[in-house]
Amino acid sequence: MKNPAKRVTARDTINPVTASVIQGALENVAMEMGYKLMRMSYSSIIRESEDFGAALVDRQCRQLCESKQSTPLQSGPIPGYVRGILREFEKRGESIRDGDVIMHNDAYGGASHGPDVSFTVPVFYHDKLVGYSVTTAHHLDIGALAPGSCGIVEALDAYAEGLQFKAIKVYDEGKRNDAVWQILRDNIRVSDLVVGDMEAQVAASRIGAERFVALIDQYGLDTIDAAAEALFNNSERMMRDAIRKLPDGEYSATGYIDGYLDDKDPSKRDLILKVAIRVRGDELTVDLTGTAPQVSDRPINMPFEGTVDVAIWLVLRSVLLDSDVHGHIPQNSGLTRPITIIAPEGCLANPIFPAPTIARFCPGNALADTVMKALAPAVEKQVSAGIGNLKVIAFSGMEAGKQWVHMEIFEGSYGGRYGKDGMDAVDTLYANTRNNPIEDIESHVPLRVNRYELRQDGGGYGRWRGGMSSIRDFTFLSDGAAAVEGEGHKYKPWGFKGGTDGRTAELVFASANGEKINMPSKVQHMPFGAGDTLSCIGAGGGGYENPLDRDLDQVQDDVLDDLYSVEVAREHYGTVISTDGTLDREASGLLRKRRKG
Repeated sequence: MKNPAKRVTARDTINPVTASVIQGALENVAMEMGYKLMRMSYSSIIRESEDFGAALVDRQCRQLCESKQSTPLQSGPIPGYVRGILREFEKRGESIRDGDVIMHNDAYGGASHGPDVSFTVPVFYHDKLVGYSVTTAHHLDIGALAPGSCGIVEALDAYAEGLQFKAIKVYDEGKRNDAVWQILRDNIRVSDLVVGDMEAQVAASRIGAERFVALIDQYGLDTIDAAAEALFNNSERMMRDAIRKLPDGEYSATGYIDGYLDDKDPSKRDLILKVAIRVRGDELTVDLTGTAPQVSDRPINMPFEGTVDVAIWLVLRSVLLDSDVHGHIPQNSGLTRPITIIAPEGCLANPIFPAPTIARFCPGNALADTVMKALAPAVEKQVSAGIGNLKVIAFSGMEAGKQWVHMEIFEGSYGGRYGKDGMDAVDTLYANTRNNPIEDIESHVPLRVNRYELRQDGGGYGRWRGGMSSIRDFTFLSDGAAAVEGEGHKYKPWGFKGGTDGRTAELVFASANGEKINMPSKVQHMPFGAGDTLSCIGAGGGGYENPLDRDLDQVQDDVLDDLYSVEVAREHYGTVISTDGTLDREASGLLRKRRKG
């Protein structure tokens, strides 16, 4: 095949057309890696929820591209995984060789947290290391003190959170390290699914490496390097231009997480998140000074590299470079160059080993939401009001003498936005996974989903309403257990510019004999009997602007869709609607006039 562009030397300046073509080719490689990982995986957390990442990284640990269908919390940390691997190898005096496959999940070495395991294939071209092909994925179990890989909210330290893999070669120069794979099978629950998913990651990473080499064959290494520099510089330029449009100054916000609301120790509940954003020209600093100290014996601490940085980058990129406005944004390491992040060592957002981190998911989402809140005054029309946070539930049990585990990422909701209502019942901010179809759950594990619906009156009131949360009732068909990691049972999603705050989340245990117990946002491994039900009720997003300015027809539609009751329409929206759904425009106009007066 004839090359579509002239090969260049390192001294040449690549033309933008060739750079754009190579950008598209790189992105296609990452997309192929992602889709093949999905199709080869055994567990629903990867196959259905798409809780995985795939990316190519150059030899300087800079991300070249990522799979679009992956989540920011999986693909975003990948350069950090590679840096962590290289630090470990340097410490041990090991070298990277062609044919190696390296497993890594060190939460203090670039990984997002322990259950998100990466498999890295170093890419060699004519015996020269030219980059890395990497997949990450959230695994059902990692050998922690309780079944599952989230919902573990009582870990004393990092060692209680499961197996730690610090740059372990599962293939050494192409030879399989059978001992490592046997350790995995012997120490991980549902190892047939987990090890199968890991083997799928290895295959997908190898596919990425093969495609990367083929791309270098087609264009030449100097051309690929020149294109990469052009792509990094272009992404950096786009971010700097976006930052330059912000007024210089400091923007700050305070957020809170529940922590452990039922704990007598005040240092474990009502934990503060402080964000100060300083804009100077085309550079931006996010300072988390004032954030609560780490909780040394509870796993809600957030790794600085892999969780905190990704949460911040995600918000800045999505707000300042919205794809709806700017079109396709090449996702690479150039975007983060103008951004500096400060987090004092020993705080929730920069813990010290061995502080546990496995339950960092919901706190990290709350941090991202607080960054959005801080940025809001500078870009009012580009943000949403407060988001409804998510839950992660680890269901488990024994059936016919065999362990089963199911991970449920229970969706939240977005706040209202300028000109648009908040999105209903979706994973928010850096989560961005899909929900599990009921049919998939019921066909694989002994759970019955008896109810799945939007929560009426579930979002904050505003000219553009907050997103509605959902309700799911899970009934155990046999004896089992569940553990829950959540947030937002005490602190409401924030309303913006006159919109009201959203609604807090709830969690209800209902026994088979009818007893009901309201539960906190975090529940350690808890037994359930056959017929017992766990009812999950999500938080509703905050409202945007005055609800009395909402279009009357929109309020009527919301009532007809059972999103609001007629009482809420009258009380909060000044809209008079009869029980049969008829809108009284004249009465509504008078009521709104009185309310505004």
